[in-house]
Order: sequence, then C-alpha cells, then structure tokens
Amino acid sequence: MKPFEGVERQRQLRTMKLGCTLQRLFSTFPNSWPGLGLLLLRISLGIALISFVTAGISAGTPSESIPFARDLIAALAGFFLIAGLWTPVMGILVAIDEIWIALWPYSSAREEVWVHILLAILSVSVAMLGPGAWSIDARLFGRKRFDIDRTKGRRSSP
Repeated sequence: MKPFEGVERQRQLRTMKLGCTLQRLFSTFPNSWPGLGLLLLRISLGIALISFVTAGISAGTPSESIPFARDLIAALAGFFLIAGLWTPVMGILVAIDEIWIALWPYSSAREEVWVHILLAILSVSVAMLGPGAWSIDARLFGRKRFDIDRTKGRRSSP
C-alpha cells in the first residue's frame, strides 16, 4: 500500500469537469409557459434596472465614484439578465447592489428604499430559478440530448 493511495483515489473520483461548473448552478431550463414566465421576469427586471440607472443619470445626480459604480453594476447586470447570460451570478450581484443602494445612508434614492428591496428580492428569485430555456445560458450550459444511431457500424446479414 502506497502512502498517498487514498489521495489518488479521491482525485480519480472527480465527477465535475472544469468547463461544466456553471451548469451545476442551474436546476433546470424550463420551456413552454414556465420558460416564458422566466423570460418575462428576466426582461422586466433588466428593464427596471436599466431605467433606474438612466433616470439617475438624466436627473443629474452628483458624479461621485461610488454611486456611478453602483449604477454601472446595475446597468450591466440588467443587460446580462435580459440576455440570460450568467443569470445566477448576475442575480446575486444585482441583489447585493440593490441592498447596498437601499441601505446606503448617503444614497440619493432614500425615498425609493422599498423599490430597491423589491428589485433585490426579484433578482434573488431569478438567480434561484435560473434563466429558462430561452436564454444564452441554456444554449451554453444547458442539458444536451444526444441521439445515438444504433444501426451504424453493424454488419448487414448476408
């Protein structure tokens, strides 16, 4: 018995490849009505995030670096959510960003605290549910179906 035999055995039992780590974040990629519901949820959340950022910029909020970074995170994550790319990661990032906006004592959006909390709850919901079948994530990391031709390679009977 070699001294490191147990370590080698554990290394051989790895079931997750390095390229498949993001697929494990998703439970399913529903199609039909549930998939359409997830698409509508992602689109409405992304549009709300982008509209808050554009409203903040057009209102002439002070160009400090922290509010600008907060708004930039929300806008980029909104675009990613609309496209359905890296949905769980972007959902958690948006939730953290929106809670940060709601609880930041120097925020200019103090009267809209509950709106930001609602956006945080919706983004956590999107992160937990996944992107659905109509997303870039489903195309990149979704389950694949392989049809195996059982007749190929068989010898024909004489």
